[in-house]
Amino acid sequence: MLYREAGQFKSTYGQDQQIFPILQDRVAMSALLLVAFVAVPIFGDQYWLSAIITPFLILSLAALGLNILTGYAGQLSLGTAAFMAVGAFMAYNAMLRIPHIPVLGAFAIGGLSAAAVGFVFGLPSLRIKGLYLAVATLACQFFILWLINRVGWFSNHSSSGVITAQRMVILGYEFVSPASKYLLTLGVVGAMALAAKNLMRSETGRAFMAVRDMDVAAAVVGIPMMRTKLLAFAISSFYCGVAGALYAFCYLGTVEPEAFTLDLSFRVLFMIIIGGVGSILGSFLGAAFITLFPILLNFVSKGLESVLGVEMNHAMVSNTEAIIFGGLIIFFLIVEPNGLARMWQIAKEKLRLWPFPH
Repeated sequence: MLYREAGQFKSTYGQDQQIFPILQDRVAMSALLLVAFVAVPIFGDQYWLSAIITPFLILSLAALGLNILTGYAGQLSLGTAAFMAVGAFMAYNAMLRIPHIPVLGAFAIGGLSAAAVGFVFGLPSLRIKGLYLAVATLACQFFILWLINRVGWFSNHSSSGVITAQRMVILGYEFVSPASKYLLTLGVVGAMALAAKNLMRSETGRAFMAVRDMDVAAAVVGIPMMRTKLLAFAISSFYCGVAGALYAFCYLGTVEPEAFTLDLSFRVLFMIIIGGVGSILGSFLGAAFITLFPILLNFVSKGLESVLGVEMNHAMVSNTEAIIFGGLIIFFLIVEPNGLARMWQIAKEKLRLWPFPH
């Protein structure tokens, strides 16, 4: 009774094709956006804004980019952090070498540069698939970081390799405070998530899913394999590149290769596995889980210390976190391959019938 679309009639094709066709979804999304844009900047403290919520949004965007490639197009990739590094360093160089370029324009250049790199490293997908393609993208991860470290142009010949990100100014307003950086990140992530949602409902998105489900059948019905796979790599890398630029400018404040290691690629992969492969919502749920779970585990460890009087060092907590992450990944792969997004969908289906028996 709480979540039922009975009586909500649609008289036009536009109403039937809305992203949120049910009134309850539109109200819930409006309330969520109101809280995100108004309440969070007002009531959120500096720690939560700069250390938790902002990186959660950025990693959600990176997970969304990987989900477009792996979840929707069915192409495995382990080079997400490399594409993020390309976006970060090219955005830095765009602001350094192009006079008066807007910061959003620099982010776009970073994303387009990552898309070009993704296009090149997507070429092996025309011949190989599965584990072999994952190894090819893993080579991209090591090659890109090696190139950034060896070629001084990327870091403006910095001796340390760590460079400070430039000031972010839009229409005369400088984004310095944690709240302003959070709002900038939220605006970019929200716009790109909406674009991804519309993309997956378009002809291109349907072509991605056809290639994922059975590429031979997709080729038989006339879907061009080369264009579709390379477009998936380019769009996915563009999203990861913009996420890398936001990661460097809005979160770290520095542009450094060590921030984009293989560990980050695996973290983003775990996000879509836990959140849900082939789901826009799953990218956000997985990023929220990966971001917030270590904090929850830290609170639990402190509570156990106070109750049991047993001191738990940082190494023990870190190892416990890794063990639980591994167990959860195995659990989701076996029990619920579609992750938290599928669980949320099942909950919505149950609400449609409540309080009647299922």
